[in-house]
Amino acid sequence: MAIEAKLDLVLVAEKSDPPVCRIMDFGKLTYEQKKNIKAQKKHVITQKLKEVKFHINIDKHDYDYKLKHGFEFLEKGAKVKVTLVFRGREMAHKEIGFELMERIINDLSKHGTAEEKPKLLGRNISVTFSPLGKK
Repeated sequence: MAIEAKLDLVLVAEKSDPPVCRIMDFGKLTYEQKKNIKAQKKHVITQKLKEVKFHINIDKHDYDYKLKHGFEFLEKGAKVKVTLVFRGREMAHKEIGFELMERIINDLSKHGTAEEKPKLLGRNISVTFSPLGKK
């Protein structure tokens, strides 16, 4: 059994006179191109967005625990979306939700900056934080 290699002409300098070509193995060429594309994708930095959800009637320990996760995400360089979710009749007390959100913004301001003011969208109030110093 003989293995046939598909050979292809690759233009090295097509604008020269006469054009310069190189005979190459087409399979090897495509393999190297895929390998280069894969190596380029490794070096691309994607922006990560992490989310921490709160409710109005949150206990002190739960609040501290979730805030600690927000600190860790910001220190690792990820953006953090803080969402306050209203359940049932809690929508009647939006002012309590905005007070809690202001408290969260003050506590997280040591590690990140709020990109905008808290917004009420449906049953959620949300704010996105970006980290202070990138590593």
